[in-house]
Amino acid sequence: MNKTSAIQKKSYGFKSVGTVNGLTKVAILSVVAYLIMFIELPIFFLPGFLKIDFSDLPALIGGLALGPAAGVMIELIKNILHFVTKTTTGGVGEFANFLVGIALIIPASISYQKYRTQRGAMTGIIIGIVSMGIVGALANYYMLLPFYAKVMPLEQIISFSAVANAAIVDMKTLVLYGVIPFNLIKGMMVAILTGFLYKKISPILKMR
Repeated sequence: MNKTSAIQKKSYGFKSVGTVNGLTKVAILSVVAYLIMFIELPIFFLPGFLKIDFSDLPALIGGLALGPAAGVMIELIKNILHFVTKTTTGGVGEFANFLVGIALIIPASISYQKYRTQRGAMTGIIIGIVSMGIVGALANYYMLLPFYAKVMPLEQIISFSAVANAAIVDMKTLVLYGVIPFNLIKGMMVAILTGFLYKKISPILKMR
């Protein structure tokens, strides 16, 4: 491991994003992530309001290549941009998206910064996907669903969700059979795409 890699490993990417070069990369990845947020894909067996976007992909790639700090910054900036331009939840949705995103990125990028092996990356990503499911469940149960219940009666949300999955009968089952599978599927899809793209993109991000 060269001196630059050692410094980055020890600082978890804070030094790399503290340069003009690093901030430029973070800014570019943040804008890409923000744009990807507008592309949403439904999952037929989950409630219709749960749609997958791959905006965590640039943040995960940035976190693995530049360190956890970069990944967190990308998640933060993309959600600030979305809040400023398109929020429908007064920032609640963006804050929840940020929490779920960093739940994936922090374990994955810290593990990879520590071990710098494929196994290290995969271990961190698996931990991150599990964390994503847990944080997503908590964020929806305590933040997003209570917010949407002010706009639409909770009974109507449950009824709408039950069309996709009859096991959903209340808020707890909505989280259990809707939100948690959604975030686990999203995390796995982001991880698979990262596996395909990381080796192609990371050399560019690591250029000084």
